[in-house]
Amino acid sequence: MFQNPPDTVLLALLQARPRIAVVGLSPRPDRPSYRVSRQMQAWGFDIVPVRPMLAEVLGQPAYASLEAVPGRIGLVNVFRNANEVDAVVDSAIAIGAPAIWIQQGIINHPAALRAQAAGLTVVMDRCIMVEYARLATA
Repeated sequence: MFQNPPDTVLLALLQARPRIAVVGLSPRPDRPSYRVSRQMQAWGFDIVPVRPMLAEVLGQPAYASLEAVPGRIGLVNVFRNANEVDAVVDSAIAIGAPAIWIQQGIINHPAALRAQAAGLTVVMDRCIMVEYARLATA
């Protein structure tokens, strides 16, 4: 069964300030993906929107896929339906991302376990913004 990493691992991951590719980042300010990504950006994280058919979100160029993003991605943050996580995991593995964060409310145990087996640090069903605020101020 899948288990999230301990707080020490989460804190180390987030303190490293990885470049975060946000799969499913909405351009709508009322959407959780936008609010969370905007806050992470305000805290100094480099946010890379991954959303087909958009040119830009949060002032950053958007890309149609993880494979289209230039440069290294340190963390893939997923805001997609659970049944779409498998494809995101495949892409994260293909680009050599060291970590994937599957947002709160999104649960796909087989995909999370497959990502772990491929060597990625995997967080699932937790909000990156909430966890960063909790751990960074502890």
